[in-house]
Amino acid sequence: MQTDSEFLLVDGSEGEGGGQILRTSLTLSLLTGRPFRMTNIRASRPKGGLRAQHLQCVRAGTKISGGECENASKGATEIKFSPGSIAAGNYDFSIGTAGSTSLLLQTLLLPLAFAGGGRLRLSGGTHTAWAPVFDYLEAQYFPCLEKIGISTQAQLLEAGFYPRGGGRIEVVVERAGEISPLLLEGRGELRGISVLTVISNLQLEIAQRMNREATKLLRRAGLQAGDEILPVTGFSPGVCVVVRALFENGCCCYSALGERGKRAETVAAEAVDRLLGFLETDACIDEYLSDQLLVPLALAGGESRFTTAKVTNHLLTNAATIRKFLPVTIEIDGVHSLPGCIRISKA
Repeated sequence: MQTDSEFLLVDGSEGEGGGQILRTSLTLSLLTGRPFRMTNIRASRPKGGLRAQHLQCVRAGTKISGGECENASKGATEIKFSPGSIAAGNYDFSIGTAGSTSLLLQTLLLPLAFAGGGRLRLSGGTHTAWAPVFDYLEAQYFPCLEKIGISTQAQLLEAGFYPRGGGRIEVVVERAGEISPLLLEGRGELRGISVLTVISNLQLEIAQRMNREATKLLRRAGLQAGDEILPVTGFSPGVCVVVRALFENGCCCYSALGERGKRAETVAAEAVDRLLGFLETDACIDEYLSDQLLVPLALAGGESRFTTAKVTNHLLTNAATIRKFLPVTIEIDGVHSLPGCIRISKA
């Protein structure tokens, strides 16, 4: 029986006060074996406490490690999580709503990789707001993990668009050894730009309009882009446009989701505008990837350095959470909402 003094105290209201604090704490608790007590869970959100996707992260972490969690219930604002020993193997988890399968995956991927690997089959939302869509993971997150020594094979079995969800993904996670540091300080020449529109249970003409608008806007900016339409099976109708730029030593990826009543051209313009904003900086990677790479690079054997398109509250809060669990130095040079440089090394 663990005493209260053995639990690392994590205040969920710190920084941006969202679900990332919980997910990062779960990942690092599983990796280090260190139990934690979290208070004020998602205190900065309109509906605080554990929602369906956060609750599933807690339950999944408990399941793969044979651990324990006190007060793991919907709406809970405080929990005590004690990890056990992570078991490699195959796991199926269902969020039951349109909650993000991507965020659940990112919570479990590293612990499973270091335990020997396995397969994760997750159901819920695959294309939702405020979370990386599956195509972002495929184009951006997984390739960068591969570079530093974490191998995966991922498949979209069925798309799950907000608000109904119902999507399914399967990710095979290979056994991980030592993680290599990442050095990305000069992105080099632009190698190419791509536009991908993913569509489910809607007329293809909508996707065609999105691609036409995106490539037109890029041409106006003096940029050529290849484009593709990817029809997918899904539980509900939905459409998402993804634009990506690849450089000699860097990459960026931005997406925008269709909504009822929003013109296809408006959706395309949102994604392109974000990419063009990135191109105005000298950053090597987009602000989302820089945030997602903090945890794996905090486990690397040497110093990592990279430039990001934007220093966000999400990034700063994630770094602060990591420092609680690991003897690591994370330096973030830059002004909030502007480009910055990140250095990560063992303390």
